[in-house]
Amino acid sequence: MSLLGNIIWLVFGGFITGIVYIIGGITTCTSIIGIPFGWQSIKLGFAIFAPFGKEIIITEDANSTLVQILNLIWLVIFGWPLALNHLFWAVILGITIVGIPFARQHLKLITLSLFPFGRDLR
Repeated sequence: MSLLGNIIWLVFGGFITGIVYIIGGITTCTSIIGIPFGWQSIKLGFAIFAPFGKEIIITEDANSTLVQILNLIWLVIFGWPLALNHLFWAVILGITIVGIPFARQHLKLITLSLFPFGRDLR
């Protein structure tokens, strides 16, 4: 079932969204300061390609001070618009019965888009 959900997800916007995240990440990686943030954007792009059948895993270093600082910087600069985008689509898709599984995936991606450091989608 997750394969079918991922295929439908890709066809109806997941592929384009993932590509945009990856291109934004590559662009952010052009500066040395932006490399960690660009890498997280690329990671989010690949996570968006196939969110069905995966869950967010918190890594061992999630509570370190550096990770918390990077998450705070990410939240202020990148995280809140990405989370609002996922929230918007979750509400729109949640209106219909057919869209509920896709709305749930957007809700899952909100957490990852707010605090990507110290988390993976596996």
